[in-house]
Amino acid sequence: MSEGSSQTPRREIRSVLATDCGSTTTKAILIEKVGDTWRQTYRGEAPTTVEAPFEDVTRGVLNAAVEVQELSGRTLVEDNEIRTPDVGGQGVDLYISTSSAGGGLQLVVGGVVKSMTAESAARAALGAGAIVMDTFASNDKRPAHEQIERIRQLRPDMILLAGGVDGGTKKHVITLAERVRAARPRTRLGGGFNLPIIFAGNNEVHDQVTALLDDISALDVIENVRPEMERENLGPARDKIHDLFMEHVMAQAPGYDKLMTWADAPIMPTPGAVGLIMQTIARKKGINILGVDIGGATTDVFSVFDGIFNRTVSANLGMSYSVSNVLAEAGLPNVLRWVPFDIDEKQLRNRIGNKMIRPTTIPQSLEELQIEQAIAREALRLAFIQHKAFAVGLKGIQKQRTIADAFRQTEDDSLVQMMSLNLIVGSGGVLSHAPRRVQSMRMMIDAYAPEGVTEIAVDSIFMMPHLGVLSTVNEDAATQVFEKDCIVYLGTCVAPVGPMRADKPVLKVEVTMPDGSKEERTIAADRMELIPLSGDTPAQASVTPLQSELDVGAGPGATWTGDLRGGVVGIVFDTRGRGIRLPEAQEERTPRLQEWVESMGEYPHREDS
Repeated sequence: MSEGSSQTPRREIRSVLATDCGSTTTKAILIEKVGDTWRQTYRGEAPTTVEAPFEDVTRGVLNAAVEVQELSGRTLVEDNEIRTPDVGGQGVDLYISTSSAGGGLQLVVGGVVKSMTAESAARAALGAGAIVMDTFASNDKRPAHEQIERIRQLRPDMILLAGGVDGGTKKHVITLAERVRAARPRTRLGGGFNLPIIFAGNNEVHDQVTALLDDISALDVIENVRPEMERENLGPARDKIHDLFMEHVMAQAPGYDKLMTWADAPIMPTPGAVGLIMQTIARKKGINILGVDIGGATTDVFSVFDGIFNRTVSANLGMSYSVSNVLAEAGLPNVLRWVPFDIDEKQLRNRIGNKMIRPTTIPQSLEELQIEQAIAREALRLAFIQHKAFAVGLKGIQKQRTIADAFRQTEDDSLVQMMSLNLIVGSGGVLSHAPRRVQSMRMMIDAYAPEGVTEIAVDSIFMMPHLGVLSTVNEDAATQVFEKDCIVYLGTCVAPVGPMRADKPVLKVEVTMPDGSKEERTIAADRMELIPLSGDTPAQASVTPLQSELDVGAGPGATWTGDLRGGVVGIVFDTRGRGIRLPEAQEERTPRLQEWVESMGEYPHREDS
């Protein structure tokens, strides 16, 4: 057995068991070195057992491991423990795990200025895999007593307190610490433990903050998340959050103390591990990535643009428990615009209400499936809007302006720039388990409106958390399994951007297939056209805008040439314009939707009733 070492054992690693302890299900996968290549070979799952009557998370882990054991013929469980190391093909060399059981890692964040130091602290917390329950700041307009009462009521797993650049404001930072002291916050899990508090603010107030908080909390003072106005330093805060997650949160949860002794690497929060594999793939491939995990209660969005990682949690946007929140935020007309058949608003509202009452049900008819996927488009779109608003450059710094800036109609400070996006990865039941992969692809195209040339993929079985924690001990294994077993490439979306005239052709497309055959098309406005292309070999393509202001990635009016990757679906040409607009009248909108559905081969043919 391993002794809970945080370092990779000094032996050749050829087999790894990875588990993800979710709030309802514990998923286990076996990863083995087959020849010179790492592959995911077997998987199993079992109900998570962190709550009564079991109150021991290791029971669910062992049950999931036993399922993998039965499928693989490899002994993984011995004396009610994970068997390590691998001897003669029995046991595994490495056991690793992630967890979001018990509601995941929940933080309260504080900072002096909400849009500056508090936002930097929130980025650190989200990047570590936390759910930010609330952000309080000197300028958030709530009186002191409201902030104190709010901190007291929330009962988070820990507090991350920032404020002031090094050598900057002291008074406001000390005031924040005084409010935390007045609240005397307790931990969510109870047990008489002091709440962990991380102070990552102005280095000149360390002594004062320690005097205020050390006796009422488990205080850690670390490097400033915003040491200078022009620079963020998120790494130390993220690392400390991970450490405290292990030392305090996990240690209090039923059975985790035992699980930690089994693991050969620190147990990571599930969203933090997903973010880690996203960053690893973006760095190794030199690309920009957008990822989403849409669940029953929340939707997580991840992005890596030019090496900068961001994550957001839309805690009120989900497909089961939060489905009515999607309706409330999006509005009925926005959901209705994606439903490709005639339905009145009252009936649609009732169907969504039924889903809220019975959140674990799955669609039983084609119409129910189409309604669910219409809701998913809005949940994805709204979560993405929130993400773009959060993933911005540092606020409060002086920016140099060029004469070109003066002529811009609008200014977009978001780091998420769709024309430079290379890959979209979707996960979550509604995307990963759609009856037809083309449905997943169109949901993401409709929700995100990718620009230029963008590859689209789904996570086959929500393997990214396992691979994220694996990347901390064997990066090559994690990236190989990601490419070969985790990701299902759906295809590539080609979408021109710019003012578009509906009465003129939009694109001239010439595609040379891997077998040498050629496909040529002239595509009109407001169309979705699919060229099927499977396999790993890309097609060579030339895409020419037929209107001078349109851009497909080479500049307005310029021909784009390059390779287009196919996939389970193929290459999609989308000339509907960005900011997709649909007719308001149902009698005009429904035929338009049906036209896109049929051109994509999205559903079985519907007979007219």
